[in-house]
Amino acid sequence: MISTFRLVPLVSGTSFYKRYTPMALEYVMDKLKTVFLDRDGVINELIYYPEHGIIDSPFTVEQFKLFPGVIDAIKLFHRAGYQTILTSNQPGIAKGYISEKSFDDIRQAMREMLAKEGAFLDGEYYCFHHPEAKIEKLRVDCSCRKPKPGLLLQASRERGVDLAQSWMIGDGLTDIQASKDAGVRAILIGKMKCELCHLMDKNGAKPDAVCSTLLEAAMKITGVKV
Repeated sequence: MISTFRLVPLVSGTSFYKRYTPMALEYVMDKLKTVFLDRDGVINELIYYPEHGIIDSPFTVEQFKLFPGVIDAIKLFHRAGYQTILTSNQPGIAKGYISEKSFDDIRQAMREMLAKEGAFLDGEYYCFHHPEAKIEKLRVDCSCRKPKPGLLLQASRERGVDLAQSWMIGDGLTDIQASKDAGVRAILIGKMKCELCHLMDKNGAKPDAVCSTLLEAAMKITGVKV
Protein backbone atom coordinates (compact mmCIF):
# COMPACT_ATOMS: atom_id res chain seq x y z
CA MET A 1 0.00 0.00 0.00
CA ILE A 2 1.28 3.45 -0.83
CA SER A 3 1.78 5.32 2.44
CA THR A 4 3.13 8.72 1.38
CA PHE A 5 0.67 11.59 1.47
CA ARG A 6 0.65 15.29 0.85
CA LEU A 7 -1.67 18.10 1.84
CA VAL A 8 -3.39 20.23 -0.75
CA PRO A 9 -5.96 23.05 -0.42
CA LEU A 10 -9.30 22.46 -2.11
CA VAL A 11 -11.01 25.83 -1.86
CA SER A 12 -8.53 28.68 -1.51
CA GLY A 13 -7.13 27.04 1.59
CA THR A 14 -10.18 28.06 3.65
CA SER A 15 -12.88 25.45 3.29
CA PHE A 16 -11.39 21.98 2.94
CA TYR A 17 -8.16 20.07 3.12
CA LYS A 18 -7.50 16.54 1.99
CA ARG A 19 -4.72 14.01 2.17
CA TYR A 20 -4.40 11.58 -0.68
CA THR A 21 -2.11 8.96 -2.10
CA PRO A 22 -0.10 9.82 -5.23
CA MET A 23 -2.12 7.13 -7.02
CA ALA A 24 -4.44 8.63 -9.63
CA LEU A 25 -7.89 7.83 -8.28
CA GLU A 26 -9.51 7.98 -11.72
CA TYR A 27 -7.79 4.67 -12.47
CA VAL A 28 -9.54 2.94 -9.56
CA MET A 29 -12.32 0.95 -11.22
CA ASP A 30 -14.17 -0.31 -8.13
CA LYS A 31 -15.70 2.07 -5.61
CA LEU A 32 -14.41 1.71 -2.08
CA LYS A 33 -16.33 1.01 1.09
CA THR A 34 -15.46 3.73 3.55
CA VAL A 35 -15.74 4.76 7.17
CA PHE A 36 -16.21 8.50 7.62
CA LEU A 37 -14.98 9.69 11.01
CA ASP A 38 -15.80 12.79 12.97
CA ARG A 39 -12.75 14.04 14.88
CA ASP A 40 -13.38 15.66 18.27
CA GLY A 41 -15.19 13.33 20.67
CA VAL A 42 -14.53 10.33 18.42
CA ILE A 43 -10.80 10.28 17.72
CA ASN A 44 -9.61 12.68 20.40
CA GLU A 45 -10.74 14.10 23.72
CA LEU A 46 -12.81 17.27 23.98
CA ILE A 47 -11.50 20.09 26.18
CA TYR A 48 -13.35 22.20 28.76
CA TYR A 49 -12.52 25.92 28.63
CA PRO A 50 -13.74 27.53 31.87
CA GLU A 51 -12.90 31.05 30.63
CA HIS A 52 -15.40 30.61 27.78
CA GLY A 53 -17.74 28.20 29.55
CA ILE A 54 -17.58 25.76 26.64
CA ILE A 55 -16.49 22.24 25.78
CA ASP A 56 -14.71 22.39 22.43
CA SER A 57 -11.90 21.11 20.22
CA PRO A 58 -8.30 21.17 21.41
CA PHE A 59 -6.68 24.48 20.49
CA THR A 60 -3.05 23.44 21.16
CA VAL A 61 -0.92 20.39 20.36
CA GLU A 62 -0.52 19.75 24.09
CA GLN A 63 -4.30 19.43 24.47
CA PHE A 64 -4.68 16.93 21.64
CA LYS A 65 -5.03 13.43 23.11
CA LEU A 66 -6.14 10.35 21.18
CA PHE A 67 -8.75 8.18 22.86
CA PRO A 68 -7.58 4.68 23.82
CA GLY A 69 -8.26 2.15 21.07
CA VAL A 70 -8.40 4.67 18.20
CA ILE A 71 -5.26 3.37 16.50
CA ASP A 72 -6.45 -0.24 16.78
CA ALA A 73 -9.83 0.80 15.34
CA ILE A 74 -8.31 2.49 12.29
CA LYS A 75 -6.06 -0.50 11.65
CA LEU A 76 -9.06 -2.80 11.95
CA PHE A 77 -10.98 -0.80 9.36
CA HIS A 78 -8.08 -1.01 6.91
CA ARG A 79 -7.62 -4.75 7.44
CA ALA A 80 -11.32 -5.19 6.66
CA GLY A 81 -10.95 -3.28 3.39
CA TYR A 82 -12.40 0.10 4.44
CA GLN A 83 -10.71 3.40 3.71
CA THR A 84 -10.97 5.89 6.59
CA ILE A 85 -11.79 9.53 5.90
CA LEU A 86 -12.01 12.29 8.48
CA THR A 87 -14.95 14.70 7.98
CA SER A 88 -15.06 17.39 10.63
CA ASN A 89 -16.55 20.82 11.34
CA GLN A 90 -13.71 22.99 12.65
CA PRO A 91 -15.02 26.53 13.26
CA GLY A 92 -12.34 27.45 15.81
CA ILE A 93 -10.44 29.62 13.32
CA ALA A 94 -13.65 31.37 12.26
CA LYS A 95 -14.52 32.10 15.90
CA GLY A 96 -11.05 33.42 16.68
CA TYR A 97 -10.21 30.64 19.13
CA ILE A 98 -7.27 29.20 17.19
CA SER A 99 -4.86 30.31 14.46
CA GLU A 100 -4.42 28.54 11.13
CA LYS A 101 -0.87 27.62 12.17
CA SER A 102 -2.04 26.07 15.45
CA PHE A 103 -4.69 24.10 13.59
CA ASP A 104 -2.09 22.78 11.13
CA ASP A 105 0.23 21.93 14.04
CA ILE A 106 -2.54 19.86 15.64
CA ARG A 107 -3.20 18.08 12.34
CA GLN A 108 0.46 17.24 11.98
CA ALA A 109 0.62 16.00 15.58
CA MET A 110 -2.39 13.73 14.94
CA ARG A 111 -0.78 12.29 11.82
CA GLU A 112 2.47 11.64 13.70
CA MET A 113 0.66 9.95 16.60
CA LEU A 114 -1.07 7.60 14.17
CA ALA A 115 2.01 6.96 12.04
CA LYS A 116 4.11 6.11 15.10
CA GLU A 117 1.87 3.06 15.59
CA GLY A 118 1.54 2.22 11.90
CA ALA A 119 -1.90 3.79 11.35
CA PHE A 120 -3.09 6.50 8.94
CA LEU A 121 -6.16 8.23 7.57
CA ASP A 122 -6.85 8.03 3.85
CA GLY A 123 -8.26 11.54 3.73
CA GLU A 124 -9.11 14.59 5.82
CA TYR A 125 -11.95 16.97 4.95
CA TYR A 126 -12.69 20.00 7.13
CA CYS A 127 -15.27 22.76 7.08
CA PHE A 128 -13.86 25.96 8.60
CA HIS A 129 -17.00 28.06 8.10
CA HIS A 130 -19.43 29.36 10.71
CA PRO A 131 -22.52 31.54 10.19
CA GLU A 132 -21.39 33.87 13.01
CA ALA A 133 -17.67 33.88 12.20
CA LYS A 134 -15.52 36.78 13.34
CA ILE A 135 -13.43 36.33 10.19
CA GLU A 136 -15.50 37.65 7.31
CA LYS A 137 -14.27 35.24 4.63
CA LEU A 138 -15.39 32.32 6.83
CA ARG A 139 -18.84 33.78 7.60
CA VAL A 140 -20.54 31.61 5.00
CA ASP A 141 -23.79 29.69 4.78
CA CYS A 142 -22.01 26.76 3.18
CA SER A 143 -23.01 23.28 2.07
CA CYS A 144 -20.06 21.61 3.80
CA ARG A 145 -20.88 22.31 7.45
CA LYS A 146 -22.58 19.33 9.04
CA PRO A 147 -25.50 18.57 9.39
CA LYS A 148 -25.38 19.26 5.65
CA PRO A 149 -23.75 16.36 3.77
CA GLY A 150 -21.31 18.39 1.65
CA LEU A 151 -18.09 17.05 3.21
CA LEU A 152 -19.19 13.44 2.80
CA LEU A 153 -20.40 13.97 -0.75
CA GLN A 154 -17.20 15.71 -1.86
CA ALA A 155 -15.08 13.00 -0.29
CA SER A 156 -17.26 10.42 -2.02
CA ARG A 157 -16.69 11.99 -5.43
CA GLU A 158 -12.95 12.44 -4.98
CA ARG A 159 -12.18 9.18 -3.18
CA GLY A 160 -14.44 6.82 -5.15
CA VAL A 161 -16.67 5.93 -2.21
CA ASP A 162 -19.37 3.27 -2.38
CA LEU A 163 -21.92 5.09 -0.21
CA ALA A 164 -24.20 2.07 0.09
CA GLN A 165 -21.38 0.10 1.75
CA SER A 166 -20.11 2.93 3.94
CA TRP A 167 -20.52 4.26 7.47
CA MET A 168 -20.32 7.55 9.36
CA ILE A 169 -19.16 7.52 12.99
CA GLY A 170 -19.79 10.63 15.06
CA ASP A 171 -20.72 11.83 18.52
CA GLY A 172 -23.50 14.26 17.64
CA LEU A 173 -26.81 14.72 15.90
CA THR A 174 -25.14 16.72 13.11
CA ASP A 175 -23.03 13.68 12.18
CA ILE A 176 -26.05 11.38 12.08
CA GLN A 177 -28.11 13.79 10.02
CA ALA A 178 -25.27 14.35 7.53
CA SER A 179 -24.83 10.61 7.14
CA LYS A 180 -28.51 10.02 6.43
CA ASP A 181 -28.60 12.81 3.85
CA ALA A 182 -25.49 11.36 2.19
CA GLY A 183 -26.96 7.84 2.12
CA VAL A 184 -24.56 6.09 4.50
CA ARG A 185 -25.22 4.16 7.69
CA ALA A 186 -24.36 5.81 10.99
CA ILE A 187 -23.01 4.92 14.42
CA LEU A 188 -23.34 7.32 17.34
CA ILE A 189 -20.50 7.38 19.85
CA GLY A 190 -21.92 8.01 23.32
CA LYS A 191 -25.24 7.36 25.02
CA MET A 192 -28.79 7.85 23.76
CA LYS A 193 -30.14 10.43 26.21
CA CYS A 194 -33.86 11.20 26.18
CA GLU A 195 -33.33 14.73 24.80
CA LEU A 196 -31.14 13.40 22.00
CA CYS A 197 -33.67 10.68 21.16
CA HIS A 198 -36.38 13.31 20.85
CA LEU A 199 -34.24 15.47 18.53
CA MET A 200 -33.35 12.46 16.40
CA ASP A 201 -37.01 11.51 16.08
CA LYS A 202 -37.89 15.11 15.17
CA ASN A 203 -35.17 15.28 12.50
CA GLY A 204 -35.58 11.73 11.22
CA ALA A 205 -31.92 11.01 11.92
CA LYS A 206 -31.58 7.91 14.08
CA PRO A 207 -28.25 6.07 14.09
CA ASP A 208 -28.07 2.47 13.00
CA ALA A 209 -26.17 1.65 16.18
CA VAL A 210 -24.81 3.25 19.35
CA CYS A 211 -21.33 2.41 20.66
CA SER A 212 -19.27 3.71 23.55
CA THR A 213 -15.94 3.95 21.69
CA LEU A 214 -14.52 3.99 18.16
CA LEU A 215 -12.97 0.57 18.73
CA GLU A 216 -16.36 -0.86 19.71
CA ALA A 217 -17.81 0.65 16.53
CA ALA A 218 -14.98 -0.85 14.46
CA MET A 219 -15.66 -4.31 15.87
CA LYS A 220 -19.37 -3.94 15.13
CA ILE A 221 -18.78 -2.85 11.52
CA THR A 222 -16.10 -5.42 10.71
CA GLY A 223 -17.41 -8.29 12.82
CA VAL A 224 -13.91 -8.80 14.24
CA LYS A 225 -13.23 -8.91 17.97
CA VAL A 226 -9.92 -7.58 19.35
